[in-house]
Amino acid sequence: MKILVTGGAGYIGSTICSALEDGGHVPVILDSLVNGRREFTAGRAFYHGDIADDALLDRVFAEHPEISCTIHCAALIVVPDSVANPEQYYTENVAKSLRLFGSLRRLGCARVVFSSSASVYDDVPGFMVTEDAPLRPRSPYARTKYMMEMILSDFCAAYDMRGIALRYFNPIGADPQMRSGAYIAAPSHVLGKMVAVATGREPLFHITGVEWPTRDGSGIRDYIHVWDLAQAHVKAMEGFDDAFRRAGDGRYLVINLGTGAGVTVKELVGAFEQVWGNALPTRESPARPGDVAGAYANADAARRLMDWQARLPITAGIADALRWDAIRVRRGW
Repeated sequence: MKILVTGGAGYIGSTICSALEDGGHVPVILDSLVNGRREFTAGRAFYHGDIADDALLDRVFAEHPEISCTIHCAALIVVPDSVANPEQYYTENVAKSLRLFGSLRRLGCARVVFSSSASVYDDVPGFMVTEDAPLRPRSPYARTKYMMEMILSDFCAAYDMRGIALRYFNPIGADPQMRSGAYIAAPSHVLGKMVAVATGREPLFHITGVEWPTRDGSGIRDYIHVWDLAQAHVKAMEGFDDAFRRAGDGRYLVINLGTGAGVTVKELVGAFEQVWGNALPTRESPARPGDVAGAYANADAARRLMDWQARLPITAGIADALRWDAIRVRRGW
């Protein structure tokens, strides 16, 4: 099958493209390269441009009429940036996705798999969230993901389209074959911060918040290997119609992508030290404004609807992140 992947030059999008190719499929990448890496498009059909460019979408589908599904990953994703620049985030994520969905409808591409986020959820007792859990997106970034979901849901209800929104928890690691991985030199996510300390770019890893109602007081998250995440997109694309039949039909589905297990920040530090073989310099500090205790996925729907579950342990994600970081540094990224 031939699949359009928006944002296919990014960290997650490029890994999805590798998983598609490994499964015998052909990704067609559309990416502005505002954040993505051109190197990740090598040897693949690639269109450099904007998802809101109607003429470019016309050209993509004219040159690849076999495209049967779109995996929409293109978005700005840095939470602090979204707080500082909400106009940019609402324009790039929401307004341009609206144009993209309109183009897909006009061009007859009726199947859409959307990269959403677990950041749309509210806090829940026990920290495990199902797809029916209350929603409370608490940053402009999270609100753009919620709005993008609502637009896609409305398109599916009104037009001849079907959509699957995959709500990611916390991706870690890199493609196990080291074809791609995270490429931001100063990452804001927790594992990236640990790697920065291990490689001497940062002096300390700060555990922000140690009085949460978790088993050790630190925040709790669901860390999923990016390769497992990529495989879920392949499953969603290959079993698209089956997923709706298993759900009792309908036109729009929401599915969590996580391991189904919560890991605290202190437990992540312990796993990192196990893989790295050294003690990680840490410092405990109060929670920052806007921090939350966290959440992890109930992943039953993914198993039931897509025959998918996470398989790689957290230690594999850490090991792959460390291996990839050495490659990234050698390349001068």
